[in-house]
Amino acid sequence: MRGETPDVPALHRRSFLKYTGALGAAAAVSASLSACSSGPESTNDTGTGSGRDRTLTAVIGYGNDGSWDPTQTASAFCMAANNHVYEGLLDTDPISREPYAALATEVPKDPDGTSWTFTLRAGATFHDGKPVTADDVVFVFRRILDPDTQTLAKGFFASWLKEVRKIDARTVELVLKFPFPDGLSRLTLAKIMPKHVFSRPGAWDDAIKGKAIGSGPYRQTAHHPKSNTTFEAFDGYNGPRKPAFRKMNWLTIVDAAPRVAKISGSSAGAQIADNIPYANIGQLESGGMTVAGGAGMNNLFLMFNTGHKPFDDVRVRQALHYAIDTEKMVEVALKGHGRPSSSFLDEANPSYRRAKTVYDHDPDRAKALLKEAGVKGLSIEILAVNVSWIVDCLPTVKASWDAIGVRTTLSPQETTAVFTKMDQKQDYQVVAAASNPNQFGLDADLIMHYNYGPGNLWMQYTRWAADPVAKQLFRDMDRATREPDPAKKKAIVQDYIDVVAEQAVLYPVVHNELMTAWNPARLSGIRAQPYPGINLLQAKWA
Repeated sequence: MRGETPDVPALHRRSFLKYTGALGAAAAVSASLSACSSGPESTNDTGTGSGRDRTLTAVIGYGNDGSWDPTQTASAFCMAANNHVYEGLLDTDPISREPYAALATEVPKDPDGTSWTFTLRAGATFHDGKPVTADDVVFVFRRILDPDTQTLAKGFFASWLKEVRKIDARTVELVLKFPFPDGLSRLTLAKIMPKHVFSRPGAWDDAIKGKAIGSGPYRQTAHHPKSNTTFEAFDGYNGPRKPAFRKMNWLTIVDAAPRVAKISGSSAGAQIADNIPYANIGQLESGGMTVAGGAGMNNLFLMFNTGHKPFDDVRVRQALHYAIDTEKMVEVALKGHGRPSSSFLDEANPSYRRAKTVYDHDPDRAKALLKEAGVKGLSIEILAVNVSWIVDCLPTVKASWDAIGVRTTLSPQETTAVFTKMDQKQDYQVVAAASNPNQFGLDADLIMHYNYGPGNLWMQYTRWAADPVAKQLFRDMDRATREPDPAKKKAIVQDYIDVVAEQAVLYPVVHNELMTAWNPARLSGIRAQPYPGINLLQAKWA
């Protein structure tokens, strides 16, 4: 569920989709955290204390053992947590995604300029007490733009950002290659990290493992991979999003049943949880919880290995999409909280246009395409992530493919295992997984480059980047990025999305809502977001 943009280079497996198992606890702020590796000490700290000193307990339906390095991570848990620990020059509203001044004092008045100057907030300090300076900003951006350093963030910036210069101790200039107003909202993806900490030998590995020191409203106090991460209000914070909770304890509970149990009933151990199963909405609402969803880019996608015949044939890929009874999937697995995909983008995206190729359920057409491709007696093992709602959707895929004579075996596994196989370049046929590029933003250029681009990881997984159609697609994507006229840019994007739909190399089957539940008697100011995780920067005790 996790994500990239233009020309994202090959990344170390721990640094990208990062589901590589427990990486060990990391000391985050002080030497006192060296005891973290002994195991969780506060997983049951659920609302203790009184008044402002109460602990907010949240349940996150994704692992906390992904990479915590803000320049690398696509982990839902870690990205959500980093939004509370770190700041960008600008950050964005979690719903509208409009940029606001975070470490910088203001949003540039000329978004169409080719140079943006930022002054850092006076008195801004990192969690270890050291001041935030222009050197820290330059340090982070140089890492992102370094051609010899492979980061996820490079894909969000390298195509349009030329360099970042220090003007004085509190002033920096961003020099653009061409006007790119969408870049303002992307600045939230460049979290400013202390140079004096992360320039040390081995420090980036520590960041991957969980070491987090920022300038945000909350400081990390303990990190226990596969269990929980704790936070405390940072008394030195003087920015625009004041901490409302003295302490926070975020539990990672990937399995649906115990996650729901943790927020259910009179003895509920948490006040908020994301990734709520649709089947439990009524139960939670009847128990006094508020359950709300957000429709966006969250999707079940199929990814084909085009280096494994017959999936190099576009007709085979199309046939397998046409075969799926997506209406049944929405009704049975998603309980109505989704829609069959009619484009790579969800229908609420500002750049959405119904694709020229839409895979409405058509088993006869699917059979005809397989026959035309000369394929018979096909057997497929679907390698799938074990995210609960994905597992609920898989039986519909199997039944649909079995119905057209494709013998189908389901192989759901931990996300770690699935992407370890991808990173090790093991052979596979089809992967079914979840994705949501909205974690990174709403602009279509970013979303499409997250999955498609000549050097990005997804294209390496699909073995498709060398295809002539792919090469032309990449040229069209680059042309769209550089197009200054918004209407022309939108048209180019919509046209190349038609190519992506027709090729169906990596393509969504359904887009669905993500549900968040919280106790309105305990919390206010919660807004359900249409991408994984939670944002509590404007929440408070009720």
